[in-house]
Amino acid sequence: MAKQSINYSDAVAELEQILIDLETSKEIDMDKISSKVKRATELMKICKDQLHILDKDIEKILQQLEE
Repeated sequence: MAKQSINYSDAVAELEQILIDLETSKEIDMDKISSKVKRATELMKICKDQLHILDKDIEKILQQLEE
């Protein structure tokens, strides 16, 4: 499981860099591509988890406002 020691903005920035690297690479090194795709998957999970946490926090705040 991916550790979430990276914040959302840094994860998105790293994902964008991986995409740029994959799009602009002229050489096809399957090991490098595989490791970049694995890292991108970890980063997407981190972003997804952080967005779910944020969503729950916002729901709690909105519920408190309604009380």
